Amino acid sequence: MNKEKIQYADDDVKPVKLLLRLRLPSLFIGLMLGLVLSFVASRFEDVLSKNIAVIFFLPFIVYLADSVGTQTQNIYARDLRTGRANFKMYLVKETALGIFIGLIFSLITAPIVMFWFKSTELTLAVSLAVFGAIATAPLIALTVTELLQLEHTDPAVGAGPIATVIQDTISVLIYGLIASAIML
Repeated sequence: MNKEKIQYADDDVKPVKLLLRLRLPSLFIGLMLGLVLSFVASRFEDVLSKNIAVIFFLPFIVYLADSVGTQTQNIYARDLRTGRANFKMYLVKETALGIFIGLIFSLITAPIVMFWFKSTELTLAVSLAVFGAIATAPLIALTVTELLQLEHTDPAVGAGPIATVIQDTISVLIYGLIASAIML
């Protein structure tokens, strides 16, 4: 791979016109995928209308998964720029981290939800969704970042908006499917 072919978005030295040209494509993709996210969320109207408390945890689940994915993505993108990144090694280690962090956070979340709502169904849905969303986050972050790198696009610019909306959609889908299966 030839690093010179990638045009990096260095805000301190690049003109605004170039930065805009580098940033808009991934944000436009994010806009389109955001509409898909809204459509996916709308598919879970039945479970939401049955128990409004389900929606209380949606931002929480999405945030946790995005945070884990962002950590993975930032570290991997930084190491790509220095030439020290090994995709396969990252994939193995970050997948393991996602599973462990997902497990830890789901176990922390469960008693809090149970204490707050006294609902075994809601507790199970939230804790399983926390696990699933967090466990998938590193895989999505790494895959999007690697694909952009392979396309000779600065992953620091494009991976964030694209991976975030994909992860948000996956998180909503995971939570919606689990809540629907348990609570309907």
